[in-house]
Amino acid sequence: MKIRKYIGIGLVATAFLSSCSSDFLDTEYTSNLDQEAAINAGNNDPTAFLNGMWSWMVKFNTDGGESHDDFSFMSVLHSTDMMSEDIAMAAFHWFGYDYGFDNRMYNYRRTHVDWNTFYSLIAKANEIIALYPEGGNTDKEKGLIGQAYAVRGMAYYYLVQLYQNCVKADGTINSDAPAVPMKLLAVEGATEEQIDAAMGRNTVKDLFNQIESDYSKAIENLQNYAPESKNEISLQVALGLQARYYLLSQQWSKAEASARSAQVGYTIMDEKGLQDGFMDISNSEWMWGFDHNTETQTTYASFFSMISSIAPGYAGLGYNTNLIDARLYGMMNDTDFRKQYWFNGPDGNNKYDSYGATLPYANTKFGSDGNWTMDYVYMRAAEMVLIEAEALARQGKNTEAATALKKLMAKRDPSWNMPSVSAEDVVLQRRIELWGEGFAYFDLKRLNKGINRKYDGNNHLAGYDIIVPAQDPKWTYQIPLKELQENTHITDADQNP
Repeated sequence: MKIRKYIGIGLVATAFLSSCSSDFLDTEYTSNLDQEAAINAGNNDPTAFLNGMWSWMVKFNTDGGESHDDFSFMSVLHSTDMMSEDIAMAAFHWFGYDYGFDNRMYNYRRTHVDWNTFYSLIAKANEIIALYPEGGNTDKEKGLIGQAYAVRGMAYYYLVQLYQNCVKADGTINSDAPAVPMKLLAVEGATEEQIDAAMGRNTVKDLFNQIESDYSKAIENLQNYAPESKNEISLQVALGLQARYYLLSQQWSKAEASARSAQVGYTIMDEKGLQDGFMDISNSEWMWGFDHNTETQTTYASFFSMISSIAPGYAGLGYNTNLIDARLYGMMNDTDFRKQYWFNGPDGNNKYDSYGATLPYANTKFGSDGNWTMDYVYMRAAEMVLIEAEALARQGKNTEAATALKKLMAKRDPSWNMPSVSAEDVVLQRRIELWGEGFAYFDLKRLNKGINRKYDGNNHLAGYDIIVPAQDPKWTYQIPLKELQENTHITDADQNP
């Protein structure tokens, strides 16, 4: 099976289908994502726009090809996870180019897929906002607006990190660095001149201001909204998104407060919950996700196909089984339930039928329900505990950080009883707890860390036991070819190195 990573230069309206991938793309980018349809949609059910956002986040083939590594939001998270040192690939297959950091050039598929994923979400969010130029009158209308602002802020949050280094080598915020375009709306008060100017590369500071504003508006509008399901964004989820942003922007006290508020009403899963395969949105700890059914599942072109050693997908069949890094595995206490239930040791394990699940260091964190309707998790209360603890530690409140972290560790490791923790202690628990959920790359970039897979006894695929230092250009994607072709505000001179 041949996997192609390139986008055909000059052939933007042609699709060439190989056995598993597409060379050429035909997609809408920022220059032509407008709100005309939304402004004229007064007779439509606004809820349809919201459902459209959730559907887009799980859509296979966002870029018009047949590439099984393109399943929208979760493919972005998985591809970036593969760029860390915490996941080892057993064999080169889908996401192999990401694993090898050969994924970032302007004419490669990955940068196109990620750009299109998030700017399409921005367009869909703008459609909802444009429906209510004066703001919503009911709690339901305000809830729709609030969720749109939350999604838009989230999209910019990921874009600014993928296409720029938000942190300098000295650890400070890279405020003046060029980031990404912003699609503004006249209904929000932007003038035509401001709308036009924002289509260029705004600074990291500009994006941070926009993200913070969007999340604030989301929280304001969601105060009295009662979501119908965890597919939707609640007030707590919006606070959680805000906590992520404050962690990135190094606003520690605000990150602490938002994360603590976001946890309210959720219970950290117990030992039994850890064994349930991370596939049920009803889990007491899950705050936001997608509840898959037989109509929305995408079988082999899905997150579980790529991550679950138990499901009969690419990972379970052994084509691209994802293993925990041997060094990280060794850093876990033997009394840690996660070590017992989520990962094989160096000798493998035969308790599952799937070949992938028998391999040494194979993850068994993600399970299978037998019909590919395993749910996707976007946010958990455990993450909020970790943000709270890290933010406290970075303020020098190490004892308070330990108290916060114990809310999680009491359910993970009965032997854990640290009276004081450092920020690095918390980051280690983030790596373990959130393994495979799409945080590793973003943590490495915000913490100004590189990777070192080249150590004695490593279990990384031969040739991929590489060292990539912090601030290396490989960490940052180039602006996609089609954006350069269609956006008159960005030229070759504006391209990332």
